[in-house]
Amino acid sequence: VQLQASGGGLVQAGGSMRLSCAASGSGFSPNALGWYRQAPGKERELVATMTNGGIANYADSVKGRFTITRDNAKNTVDLQMNSLKPEDTAVYYCNAEIWGTYSRRYNYWGQGTQVTVSS
Repeated sequence: VQLQASGGGLVQAGGSMRLSCAASGSGFSPNALGWYRQAPGKERELVATMTNGGIANYADSVKGRFTITRDNAKNTVDLQMNSLKPEDTAVYYCNAEIWGTYSRRYNYWGQGTQVTVSS
């Protein structure tokens, strides 16, 4: 299983940026695809995820500014980030989750991409 992320970089506050992630692997069909982020000195946190049924979940801090989209056929997930704030600065990680039996969750991670928002 591989998760290849693209996008990221430096943007001014109020600007926009798009992150993309492609998941690959034989027979790999994740139940959820999404994005997490980790700022320096902080724990990794959920940004947005989407199930293969199209149900999206957003962190309160990004609701109304970020939009997650997913292509099940291609196993890709994008994150459109608008009205970016300096506090959005973090390393963003693509995540794929497989739901196993007995409520087990199996997580796979991409390599991380830096997003820096300047004030």
